[in-house]
Amino acid sequence: MNELRLGNQLEKLREEQKMSQEEAAKQVGVSVQHIHKWENNQSYPEIQHLLKLGDIYRTTIDEFIKKDAALQNKINISEEEKEDDDELLHPGFYIGIGIMFLGTFLSLIIGNLTITMVTNIAGMLIACFYKGILKLLKDVKKDFYEQG
Repeated sequence: MNELRLGNQLEKLREEQKMSQEEAAKQVGVSVQHIHKWENNQSYPEIQHLLKLGDIYRTTIDEFIKKDAALQNKINISEEEKEDDDELLHPGFYIGIGIMFLGTFLSLIIGNLTITMVTNIAGMLIACFYKGILKLLKDVKKDFYEQG
């Protein structure tokens, strides 16, 4: 099988359609910088953009993936990370429980029940939403670097 990075495939298909990067960007609904980065293998398009590109270039996501071993490895790594993500006792759980115990201990020393209530709520929120907060921060970081 011919090994061809996704970016090279995208550039080749766009040129076969006699389309400029600007035209491709407009049809996909992204900036020209995105098309440029994708075609130069600096980043990968999100799945919805790959679907749109497949329609525009009359091919399938399957064909894109089959020809790019690096993309296949990226997908495999993402799946492995996802399996680890299902872990019940993540660091946020321990942090949240620790905050709850600290709050209870402080309220016993100080004698203020408000501290217990506030720290227990904060601890529960951290324990429950730790992964969501991390994902949000990663997405913000990704968006920040993609716009740059």
